[in-house]
Amino acid sequence: MIYCGIDWAERTHDVALIDDTGQLLAKRHITDDAAGYRILLDLLAEYGDTDENPIPVAIETSRGLLVAVLRTGKRRVFAINPMAAARYRDRHSVSRKKSDPGDALVLANILRTDMHAHRPLPNDSDLARAVAVLARAQQDALWNRQQVSNQLRSLLREYYPAALAAFEPWRNGLCRPEAREVLRAAPTPARAGRLTRTQLQAALKRAGRKRGIEAEAERLREVFRADWAHQPPLVEDALGKQMLALLVQLDAACTAADDLAKAVEEAFPLHPDAEVITSFPGLGVQLGARVLAEIGDDRQRFADARGLKAYAGASPITRASGKKSSITRRWVKNDRLNHAGYLWAFSAITTSPGAKAHYRRRRDDHGDWHAAAQRNLFNRMIGQLYHCLQKHTLFDENTAFPTQLAVAA
Repeated sequence: MIYCGIDWAERTHDVALIDDTGQLLAKRHITDDAAGYRILLDLLAEYGDTDENPIPVAIETSRGLLVAVLRTGKRRVFAINPMAAARYRDRHSVSRKKSDPGDALVLANILRTDMHAHRPLPNDSDLARAVAVLARAQQDALWNRQQVSNQLRSLLREYYPAALAAFEPWRNGLCRPEAREVLRAAPTPARAGRLTRTQLQAALKRAGRKRGIEAEAERLREVFRADWAHQPPLVEDALGKQMLALLVQLDAACTAADDLAKAVEEAFPLHPDAEVITSFPGLGVQLGARVLAEIGDDRQRFADARGLKAYAGASPITRASGKKSSITRRWVKNDRLNHAGYLWAFSAITTSPGAKAHYRRRRDDHGDWHAAAQRNLFNRMIGQLYHCLQKHTLFDENTAFPTQLAVAA
């Protein structure tokens, strides 16, 4: 059997082919373009790569055009963690020498000796991979929006507390279009105090508000004209210009998050698993798309529900040595799926009577803190999701929480 290792870089890649005995058969230095990919495929074909018996490939990344080219057909591609590859390097040399061709050889030897201990990239459908791209981008856009919003709020606390008080009753606060439009019209508290009712109403209309414009404009006017402390005029004007610069970034982040959310709403319902995922309490389109993005639709990816629970960081981990034993939460996990699970469990508590009863039982009977009880609920529900996806059945409240519902009744 032939094994291939590729040391990935930004512009060039090093390729190594070895046989069952570890003998180096060929090595190449290829470029990161169509010509380089063609050389790589020709090299694999020269050493027996066919559609029926493809050569497995080890590489230190799971994305990019090179990986997309390698994943055509039935070829198994193994994404090796760079830290794991560094540990394997010490098995071949104690002098700690390192080179790109040598790293490619190490990756090929990883498959030769320990291929059973590593997992190939899942064989997800193109639609599932497209949903994963959109869902992860939308999640990143939300995190970016929150980061810029926190920076803007911190700046407003230094010179413009009236704005924070004015926007506090609104949901999402500074991220609302009305708040951004008012800040654009009055970047400093001095200018905000001179705004008239007509100007405030016009700003709210430009932001897209349809109802309660007159009452809201009157409330904003009273807040802006109240007695507030002020920075010196020159400093206040400078801070106002800094705020406008941050406002441009916030506008872009909000637009990106909204556009990506619409794209997710269009793509996710087309997937066959969308109906099963959204049947669970607490999972809507956006959160369901994030769950699908991380678990994929390859039914062979996880051997059982325990593997999925460990991957999500929901199940605890036991560390035992001698007479000492401890059970703690998992720190090595899929952070995106774990974050989605936190939101999922939090929403399920308010929408599912069985989930709420399970959460209360963990808090009252077992003495768990809020986070531990919520993580235990997530652990149970993601196991149920695994079963429903395998059988392609919808969520049923009575089947999922029979004991909890009886206790609640």
